Amino acid sequence: MRILAIETSCDETAVSILEGVESGGRTEFSILGNALLSQIDIHREYGGVFPALAKRAHAENLVPLLAASLEEAELLREDTQQLPEEVRTRISEMLVREPELADALFAFLSEAEAPQIDAIAVTYGPGLEPALWVGVNLARALSVAWNKPIVGVNHLEGHILSSLLVGDEYAFTLTPPLLPLISLVISGGHTELVVTKEWEAGTSRLLYEKIGETKDDAVGEAYDKVARMLGLPYPGGPEVSKLAEEAREAGLIPDFSLPRPMINADNLDFSFSGLKTAVLYLVKEKGELTLDDKRMVAREFESAVADVLWKKTERALAKAGARSLVIGGGVSANRNLRQLFAGNAKELGIEYSLPHPSLTGDNAVMIAVAGYYRALEGTYMDVESLRADGNLSLM
Repeated sequence: MRILAIETSCDETAVSILEGVESGGRTEFSILGNALLSQIDIHREYGGVFPALAKRAHAENLVPLLAASLEEAELLREDTQQLPEEVRTRISEMLVREPELADALFAFLSEAEAPQIDAIAVTYGPGLEPALWVGVNLARALSVAWNKPIVGVNHLEGHILSSLLVGDEYAFTLTPPLLPLISLVISGGHTELVVTKEWEAGTSRLLYEKIGETKDDAVGEAYDKVARMLGLPYPGGPEVSKLAEEAREAGLIPDFSLPRPMINADNLDFSFSGLKTAVLYLVKEKGELTLDDKRMVAREFESAVADVLWKKTERALAKAGARSLVIGGGVSANRNLRQLFAGNAKELGIEYSLPHPSLTGDNAVMIAVAGYYRALEGTYMDVESLRADGNLSLM
């Protein structure tokens, strides 16, 4: 089965084409085409993602990325096409708020045949709703133009499933994990613990239950805010991690400590607002920071985050009687966190996996994987009623 996937939940515009084949109780995936464009340079001057600019950039870039992905997959067939007037009218209505996208799409559709795909998958939440709508509306328009079914994908499900993929950048295998499975999703917008207790009989769909979440800042958001306090460029997470790693390599031991919010609370929820505030007070108290001061602040902040994330995850593993653990999302690329979780999971005898480095951030490959399983079980969505949902929950 071939899936064309679209991802526009935040500041990455991505289109991928993936082929999946069931084989001996597992799925073999081949990435046929993959195109991604980051908006980091656009949002850097704002110190964060500016929704209106993200929406505009998605509208500008989606059709070129669609063409590039199809061409890489050798599915782009050029031929003069005439859309039926009723189809053109429906698409125009769908894209009435994205006239630039509509113009580019009509030009593309007039010169290319419908590709040999089985379904279209699109992220419909959670995320920045204006950005989500651009991808959703393109998917709806393509569904109408090509007469292909559409599946809406939860962005967080994509992160979880990408953590179960084993392979290289273009060929992956997904084997059902040992259950129960605990998933920790950590990114700029999300910090959640999810338990999966069954793999639905007769399908490959994971069934989820959210058991913990942040009560304020997501961990990636906290990283970015601390980075601004330290005068580091956006995106700040990798910059904070770089300084923390330099501190560890140089043997710089902080002479101060930061709080570990809610680490001993009898629940599986998180809070990083207090930690962020403690860093602010510390920076003000120290005054002008030397480079080594910044390194030590970064190291202690990263240690506090790691301690909280692991303690909550360990509690979740015990509570669920879990046999497997995955972490996913942009913050899962953090080297210190990866090493900590790998070592602790090994000590507990827990099967542990995390995403390939190319799949830690937002991407359309993970949306294609989740879309494949939804299509496999026939969970298609109505083109007319599909809506973006910025607060979509994973349940």
